[in-house]
Amino acid sequence: MNKKLIFVYNANSGIWNSVLDTARKVLNPDTYSCKLCAVTHGLAGESKVWKNYRISSNIDMEFYHKDEFLKTFASKYLLRFEFPVVLFAENEELEVLISAKEFAKISSVEKLIEIIENRV
Repeated sequence: MNKKLIFVYNANSGIWNSVLDTARKVLNPDTYSCKLCAVTHGLAGESKVWKNYRISSNIDMEFYHKDEFLKTFASKYLLRFEFPVVLFAENEELEVLISAKEFAKISSVEKLIEIIENRV
């Protein structure tokens, strides 16, 4: 049985996109579109709390920007998701663990970790 979590940021990959996202985070944080990024990363990169959790967790995790996810999974699953999203993958099946709508209510990395721990 192959179980893992798939995290998909509501941001595209690449240096230019990263620069634009950081600028949005600083200049107008209320309109920043990736709550997953906002709670797991600060301006200096990945938060220590999140990094420690991710490294010490016994849950397999994969991380994608939305363009990477769509390229990798869209043709295989033909599913549509709102981003950001955390998916639970088991035996080639994907199910939503934390939806984009639910992310709107997550205000800290600790809350994100609590939700993951309670559902996996």
